[in-house]
Amino acid sequence: MNLQPYKIVTKRASEAGSALVYILIAIALLAALTISFMEPSSQQTSSQNTFKTVSALQGQIDIIRSAIQECVLIYPNGDPTINTAPAGSDPNPYVKFPINPDSTHYTSATPGRSGDRLVRNMRCPGNPTTANVYDHGLIFTGSSGKFLGPAPDLFDDWQIYNGEDGVFYWTETDKTDAFVKAALEKLDEKFSECEADVIDTSDAPAGAKDLDSNALLTCPANHLCFRVWIIQNEATNVYNGDAAGDEGGCP
Repeated sequence: MNLQPYKIVTKRASEAGSALVYILIAIALLAALTISFMEPSSQQTSSQNTFKTVSALQGQIDIIRSAIQECVLIYPNGDPTINTAPAGSDPNPYVKFPINPDSTHYTSATPGRSGDRLVRNMRCPGNPTTANVYDHGLIFTGSSGKFLGPAPDLFDDWQIYNGEDGVFYWTETDKTDAFVKAALEKLDEKFSECEADVIDTSDAPAGAKDLDSNALLTCPANHLCFRVWIIQNEATNVYNGDAAGDEGGCP
C-alpha cells in the first residue's frame, strides 16, 4: 500500500496549523499595541511626568547624601566649637554633620550666615578654609568640584535640619498636579521604612505639620513635603509617616 499521499497531506496540514498559530500571535500583538495607543493621552503624560519627577528627585537626593557622608568621613571630628544651642539655630546639633547654613555659628565667618537653610549653602564642619575656625568650607562650590543643580520642576530647593532630632533634608511643593503626589509615593517606596517620608498637609485639620520636636520647622499648609533622614534621635524626633500610612509606627 502506498501511503505517501497521506504523509504529504499530513505535512501540509501541520504547516497550515503552524502558520495559523503565528497569525493568531500577530493578531494578539496588534491588539495589545492598539490598546496601548488608545490609552488616554492625559494618562500617558501623567505617567511620564511621574517618572521624570521621581528620577529628578532621586538624583538630587543621592548627590546630597553623598556630599554629607563624604564630609563626615573626611572630617570625622567635625567642629567641636559649634555652639550647642545658639539663638536662631537648631538646638543641640550633631557637630560632625553640616549645620544650618544660617546658624549664628557663622556670624563671624567668611562668608557669613546665608540667611536660609538651603542645602546648596551647606558647609563642612572641621574644614576651615582660613585660620578662622568658623570659616567652614562650602560643600557645593567650584573649588570642591561638587555642584547641586536647581530643584526639580514644581519643587522648592532642598533645605537641611541638624538639631536635637537628628539630621534630615527636605523639599516641598504647593502644586496640586495629580502626578506630584504619585511621584512622591513612588519615591518613598525606594527607601527603607522610616528612612524617608511624605508629609501631606493638603487636608490636615491644623494645616501645617511640625517637622521637628521644637517646632522650629513645619511642612506648610496645603503642601506636600518629602524628607530624607541622615541620622535620627529616636527619643525626640517627629515622624509623620508616609502618605500611605505604612510607616506610622516610626519613632
